[in-house]
Amino acid sequence: MSKVVVLHDQALDGAAPDLADNLLQAREITDALTRLGYRTERLAFDRRLAQTGQALRQLRPDVVFNLVESPCGLGRLVHAAPALLHRLGLPYTGSDARAILLTSNKLRAKKKMHQAGLPVPPWITEPESATVRPTAARYIIKSVWEHASIGLDQSSIWVNEGAGGLDVQMAGKRDLLKGDCFAEEYIDGREFNISLLAGDEGPDVLPSAEITFDGFSPDQARIVGYSAKWRPETFEYTHTNRRYDFPATDAGLLAELKQLSLTCWSLFRIRGWARVDYRVDAAGRPWILEVNTNPCLSSDAGFMAAASQAGLDMDAVVARIMMDLN
Repeated sequence: MSKVVVLHDQALDGAAPDLADNLLQAREITDALTRLGYRTERLAFDRRLAQTGQALRQLRPDVVFNLVESPCGLGRLVHAAPALLHRLGLPYTGSDARAILLTSNKLRAKKKMHQAGLPVPPWITEPESATVRPTAARYIIKSVWEHASIGLDQSSIWVNEGAGGLDVQMAGKRDLLKGDCFAEEYIDGREFNISLLAGDEGPDVLPSAEITFDGFSPDQARIVGYSAKWRPETFEYTHTNRRYDFPATDAGLLAELKQLSLTCWSLFRIRGWARVDYRVDAAGRPWILEVNTNPCLSSDAGFMAAASQAGLDMDAVVARIMMDLN
């Protein structure tokens, strides 16, 4: 019987909900692996890499199921876990350090996709913000590194009124965004999540999910911010929902989203599972917002919701991921 160590973030008492959710995810994955017949252990990724390495040597796993998202609470270090596992010579799930580093740095990912001819919204980096003239009507200010909509809310939208000030707005957001940020043209339109799962003959694209912004007022930007993901008591959380049923008129768009997602999988050499997020403008043109190489696998998360639409439960998803090891 093979032994699997589920490697996850450290989540102390009082941890932010996005970090605490990583521990819940680890428990659910451990349970699924146990049902599939594996011997399992959970291990928190320690900021002291030597400590984590020593613990892994002592546990002697056959495979490591890598769920690390924010080592030391910082998304910019997410590639440290697969890099350590590679150095230790341990087989592990998910994408390698190169793919995770490329996709977790949103600017690097955008540049790579742009160079490959994929549609990404125009952007302005923080150093450019004082000298480059913004041309779009609105921009959304995002963290370069952090995931889980860290620091993203209605105040993240900057309206271009021709008087400058984008550099000041970005500087004021740095602490909330845990460092480097950039301004991306805000695409006012529909939002889609496309989940992909490794299969016998390459990745399978799971049913498309559209995020609906029910009851949002005209002056509210339709964004999935931190509250929409993690604060059940808020309007944003209860009024951003997923839909999977689409009219026949959307067939062409859905086919395009599927093909773009498969291209992203190949471009970044993704393994195991992933999610690609899009906005679709009023003209029906899709724009890639982000490629997530390790989206949350919790039972209530978007990836598992899409898997359920495809008739796959947690055990089936975990089994598929375990067949696509590094």
